Amino acid sequence: MKMLRIALAQMNSTVGDLNGNARKIISIIRKAKKQQADVVAFPELAITGYPPEDLVLKPRFIDDNVDAIKMIAAKTAGIVAIVGFVHKDKDGIYNAAGVISEGRIIDIYRKVLLPNYGVFDEVRYFRPGNRFPVYIMNGVKVGLNICEDIWHRHGPALIQSRAGAELIININASPYEMGKPAVREKILEERSRENSVLIAYLNAVGGQDELVFDGFSMVYDHEGRLIARAVQFEESLMVLDIDVSAARKCRKAGSHSSVGISQSAKKISVSVPSFAGRKPLRSIIQPVLNREEEVYHALVLGTADYVRKNGFQGVVIGLSGGIDSSLVAAIAADAIGKEHVTGIFMPSPYTSKESREDAEELTMNLGIKLIDLPIRGIMGSYMKELEPQFAGKATDTTEENLQARIRGNLLMAFSNKFGWLVLTTGNKSEMSVGYATLYGDMAGGFAVIKDVPKTLVYDICRWRNAVNNNEVIPERVILKEPTAELKPNQRDTDSLPPYEQLDPVLKAYIEDELSFSDMLSLGCNAEQTRRVIGMVDRSEYKRRQSPPGIKITARAFGRDWRFPITNRYRSY
Repeated sequence: MKMLRIALAQMNSTVGDLNGNARKIISIIRKAKKQQADVVAFPELAITGYPPEDLVLKPRFIDDNVDAIKMIAAKTAGIVAIVGFVHKDKDGIYNAAGVISEGRIIDIYRKVLLPNYGVFDEVRYFRPGNRFPVYIMNGVKVGLNICEDIWHRHGPALIQSRAGAELIININASPYEMGKPAVREKILEERSRENSVLIAYLNAVGGQDELVFDGFSMVYDHEGRLIARAVQFEESLMVLDIDVSAARKCRKAGSHSSVGISQSAKKISVSVPSFAGRKPLRSIIQPVLNREEEVYHALVLGTADYVRKNGFQGVVIGLSGGIDSSLVAAIAADAIGKEHVTGIFMPSPYTSKESREDAEELTMNLGIKLIDLPIRGIMGSYMKELEPQFAGKATDTTEENLQARIRGNLLMAFSNKFGWLVLTTGNKSEMSVGYATLYGDMAGGFAVIKDVPKTLVYDICRWRNAVNNNEVIPERVILKEPTAELKPNQRDTDSLPPYEQLDPVLKAYIEDELSFSDMLSLGCNAEQTRRVIGMVDRSEYKRRQSPPGIKITARAFGRDWRFPITNRYRSY
């Protein structure tokens, strides 16, 4: 057998923390050496964190990131490390990976295929690479590429495999969204099988503003079979022995063509230490999570890292006794610990007795602090001052929105006084159609469930209650009809279609990008669809002023939604 022991470092970098990221990389290198790894790989742009965005336009930042990889290189005696960083030459800067060992940078691979869609904006910053090196490590021919490079059939993986690569190490910072792990698996299965090459896919983990990286690193053999998979949403160091002997036999049998080898696929020998007599390692395939569990873990990780990486000591949430704020409170408690979460219940004259009971039960179940702060008196003061100006005008949404804005002001006061981050509680269905109050319930620093449709909110709450048969979200919260309680007998369906009807229309328009006629051909009601599309289009000015929130769908409001506010085009 021809073996190569690889360590895939599923690492959580912090954007801009060059020294902190470098220290973490050095610590992981030590751990990999203790496990007698020949090669340890780190995620895409592990030194800078991903995405560094306009930080890479600062020359000092680029120089400091180069200094960091040189510091790491000094700690690579007895091992090969593959580290993502920003490389610079006279022509520009590159999304790159340094191959380092024995104190020096042996070679630099530069990402060839730069994504420029959705949340990705790499063409704005980087130049594409044009080399496809193959490294010989311990007698094994290893190709190296970065993220998007593996997604395309006729990309670097094809060139490197035809140049003799038996193993390809693909380092990534691939953001999570529902369904994406399965898409990755299909791509890796295809690339490994069609090129008769093993693929070690390494992904970053952690939250960065709106994005969550879920890890879930994988290894496929030359026939497209999954042979190892790391845990999802957690840092890990997956160490395994790669046996390329079967792939070699397959190639010798003629099942892999060597025709058309690119002259740019240069072979580079890399010295790898000998570990005679080391015990073989068994690979582990971590289980796949179900949809609700997967999304919940993404929300927990994204919230935890946003709070931690931005230096907040705690969070504050306006609790209404409804399902959205209940879910956000559960996520926050799981993300940063119950002792760091405060809920504020702010009843108005329209708040029901059941809402109070549900908010109290929720906080007892979670073990978080609850502050009771009625707004009746403040609301009365507002109305008294405004009464002369509003004389002769009928009561309308103005008075409803005042209640939401009073609550927003109170939450921000607690944020200012105690340094707590305000977590808003609006879901994607509400944000889509503008069923939210600007400077009211939209006021805050982080929108945890901003990209979670209302129907999925219910599914996640049911799943969370089923974990260990521990009902944290009161059953009545899930069963009762949703209401903002801003006027007597109010229900969400007074203003919106039922969420079971609304959410499919929103998905078709926002995520699937279907036209009005296409949506009608799928059976959508014409009048209702026209109304919903109009609400989405008119609410862009609100969404543009909302806090960032965690992306979990194929198209979220934020980095991958760029809709004009001033816009007269109508598609219906």
